Amino acid sequence: MESEANEDKAIQSLDGAEWMDRQLKVNKAKPREDNRNGGGSRNQRF
Repeated sequence: MESEANEDKAIQSLDGAEWMDRQLKVNKAKPREDNRNGGGSRNQRF
């Protein structure tokens, strides 16, 4: 978005809105954490 004020306005207008009989939860995106080694051991061979 062009400005943080526009982002906040969009979030406020959509958060809690209903779409297809479901309530939307809208918040600001955050960068993903690097969790490459945090998974299970399903595909590991010993």
